[in-house]
Amino acid sequence: MEFSKYYDLVVEKVVHWSENFVSMLPNFVLAVLALILFVIIAKIVRKIFLRIMDRAINNRELSELLAKIVYVVIIIVGSFVALSVLNLQKTVTSLLAGAGIIGLALGFAFQDIATNFISGFLMAARRPFEVGDVIEAGDYKGVVKTINIRTTVITSFQGQEIIIPNKELFQNILVNDSTNKQRRIDLGVGVSYGEDLEQVRDIAIKAVEDIPGRKKDKEISLVYEAFGDSSINFIIMIWVDFDSQLNYLKAQSEAIIAIKKAFDNNNIMIPFPIRTLDFGIKGGEKLDTMLKSQGKD
Repeated sequence: MEFSKYYDLVVEKVVHWSENFVSMLPNFVLAVLALILFVIIAKIVRKIFLRIMDRAINNRELSELLAKIVYVVIIIVGSFVALSVLNLQKTVTSLLAGAGIIGLALGFAFQDIATNFISGFLMAARRPFEVGDVIEAGDYKGVVKTINIRTTVITSFQGQEIIIPNKELFQNILVNDSTNKQRRIDLGVGVSYGEDLEQVRDIAIKAVEDIPGRKKDKEISLVYEAFGDSSINFIIMIWVDFDSQLNYLKAQSEAIIAIKKAFDNNNIMIPFPIRTLDFGIKGGEKLDTMLKSQGKD
């Protein structure tokens, strides 16, 4: 008797499920077809989006990542549509609420990663620099080696590989030395107080006229800057072509050599730091007088 009761209950459940399955079969088939359709659309959109992004930002890694995100979003939308066709609106609502909570938690947990990712995307769109450019960010300077989603890798002039988070490059001051193909050398020099300053100016300017890489269309400028402790200081400004940091430094080196040689040939002195003791100023005493008085003592 007890067995018959349980048997009837099981049969009733199976019959109920079978009836529900038969009634839901058209919706189930429609949901599967909808999901397949969204998968096909996602693949087509992914290919089109990838081509567009390749032309727009010229960054294959970033283009593939964004195309994959678009693909996944379309698949998720298709899944929600399929669940709605099956009259599972409550399930859809629960999934959306769960996805929102999970997304919020992940956002807090991976805040730095998200910030670097967004910064990498914005830099790829804005293109403040490209691979091969010489950039300066904070205390780091070098040649851009690779631009990734989260980080940018540069090679310093000493051969070190430096990995910089993209948010540091996006949020802080960034200097790109390769944007303009010319740079100015500001070279500081000091000459003796006894020199003819006009002659010094003419000789210094003439000395650097033919250094390698100098831009002939840019005038060489020389300005006297200050009365130093042992010299009168000036800055000579020379514009040169900038194709690499090494050539820039070579041009600066050649300018130093040329000025030193020209000054030597014209007996112009670049003085060492010196100190002169003068006891004969007002209120003071001459050194020989002081020594004589000490001798008498």
